[in-house]
Amino acid sequence: MRPDARAWFEERTSTATSLADLDPAALLRAKRRGGHRVSVVLPARNEEATVGRLVADLREHWVRRVPLVDELVVMDSDSTDATAAVARAAGADVVATADVLPAHGSRPGKGEALWKSLAATSGDLVVFLDADLLGDVTHYVPGLLGPLLTDPQVRYVKGCYTRPLEVDGAVVPAGGGRVTELTARPLLNALWPELAGFVQPLGGEYAGRRDALERVPFVASYGVEVGLLVDLLRAGGLSSLAQVDLGTRRHTSQGVEALGEMAGQVVATVLSRAACSREPSGRLTQFRHDGVGFVPRSSDVAVDERPPMATVPEYRARLAG
Repeated sequence: MRPDARAWFEERTSTATSLADLDPAALLRAKRRGGHRVSVVLPARNEEATVGRLVADLREHWVRRVPLVDELVVMDSDSTDATAAVARAAGADVVATADVLPAHGSRPGKGEALWKSLAATSGDLVVFLDADLLGDVTHYVPGLLGPLLTDPQVRYVKGCYTRPLEVDGAVVPAGGGRVTELTARPLLNALWPELAGFVQPLGGEYAGRRDALERVPFVASYGVEVGLLVDLLRAGGLSSLAQVDLGTRRHTSQGVEALGEMAGQVVATVLSRAACSREPSGRLTQFRHDGVGFVPRSSDVAVDERPPMATVPEYRARLAG
């Protein structure tokens, strides 16, 4: 890992793996001192099985008990199930993505819902959470808000976590995030090595200041996360970014075909932002969790190739002889 990436990783990675790592009352005081308004956004398409419990937990903890959250909005992207009704019954404001900025039309994809959510909310701090999260994620919202409320230099915060993979009832403790490990991480390490310290560059849980988010484009597809990361790096520099270890993230795993489509969208987004003059770094940083925190490990992946045999003098001399 490059020295700047390692320094960033060590200085800008905080821990909030449970509510025990947090002081919600102190965060509320910081919110009030700064005069902040917080919007939490859940983009959702056909998530009736999970969105209701998630909304109810967020509303109980961070709207009623500790009023960190001022707006709790589910952006419904043309769901064909009861997502909207379930979310509304649980206490969220539900907004149909197609109804926002109608003059601009409606495009498919998660990024479209996130982009339009900026026009449907009013908070100067915006938290995004995927709507298919499983298990207790009560600490996610205050965990992501912490760096924004306590450090004015931070503009954007990514959540990171271990990601179990469940296939046919068998669980691989850290087998999730396959598109990250096989596509996004190698590409980012090659083209933006300063971002090598991000554990989950494609993670769907993150937060930012509105005045930063409203000044960058949003890719309509699953490329939205990698696009935001690169664009916000360019806009504010590495020191404006942070990440928070949120512990473990569980969600419904996708099949290989769906993952292939996601990977294609990530590749297209990365290539759209990569200058032709960028030289690959030749280093890849990966992460393992040692039970306490994430441990980076770097390896050399630079292209090392031999020239065409026909250009080797000894070979040509042998053929001539």
